[in-house]
Amino acid sequence: MHNHHHSHGTGRTLIFSTIATTLFVVIELWAGLHAKSLALVSDAGHNFTDALSLILALVGFYLQSKPADDVKTYGYHRGGVLAAFINALSLIVLSVFLFWESYQRILYPQPVQETTMIVVAALGVILNVGILLGLRGESSSDVNIRAAVVHMFGDALSSVAIIAGAIAIHYTGWTAIDPVLSILIGVLIIWSAIDIIRESLNILLEGLPRGLDLETVTKSLCGITGVIDVHDVHIWSLGSTSHALSCHALIEDMPPSESDAILKQVNKVLCDRFHVLHTTIQFEHVRCAVSENGCHIQVAPHAHTHSHSHEH
Repeated sequence: MHNHHHSHGTGRTLIFSTIATTLFVVIELWAGLHAKSLALVSDAGHNFTDALSLILALVGFYLQSKPADDVKTYGYHRGGVLAAFINALSLIVLSVFLFWESYQRILYPQPVQETTMIVVAALGVILNVGILLGLRGESSSDVNIRAAVVHMFGDALSSVAIIAGAIAIHYTGWTAIDPVLSILIGVLIIWSAIDIIRESLNILLEGLPRGLDLETVTKSLCGITGVIDVHDVHIWSLGSTSHALSCHALIEDMPPSESDAILKQVNKVLCDRFHVLHTTIQFEHVRCAVSENGCHIQVAPHAHTHSHSHEH
């Protein structure tokens, strides 16, 4: 879990990055049109999506920090994940546009101003590296922030490519390098978006969180003293860093006061080994009737107890 001070700092970084990126888009677009460089114009478009991605990341960051209420009982964790998904889709749309424009430029080459390309692209490298350094701490655990970071990283690389391309154009005079660079930037953008789309979709569809193995979790719970069997296990993500689990656990017949010790051990294992903090564990003293439609409990007096844990 991240402390409040760290999260507040991330919010400030996102605000600053959004303003700086938006100003740079205006500068780069003007320079690209002036220099007749499709690579610069394409990169300006990429930076424009960067600005949008930062705005979405900021909105998602705000939403996922809101507490749960009577309607959104799990809170707003998915707000950040949804922002990441929209970000990644916007990257794919941009890439298609870049491919089409590059194809047209290859058919009808135009001269470019290499010096302008180098100066503006160098400013882009400085801007994007600065933003990357500001957000790197949160990117490993938050798919929303990582989507914004991937935008920045991709644009930093494309700016480096533009500098190299401008130097090559200066010495060779081959203007086709400019649209070829634009195509490479488009490929880089798609590559960077695929992982974000895959992870955000997995969270939105309540798939198994990244890095967890269902069989490993089940075996770990079955290894706890007093637990005979664990089944009907479901693990999903509420957001990028918040995971939940529900399951049925067959335990030895004992009073609820004694089963409480088992419940605490189950939650300790889930928290310490798998970073699952929100759990719903249903204890049973008789086996469920399992069918293709799921697990059906045989209702009988004192057949099972229901234990619920929600620890943070």
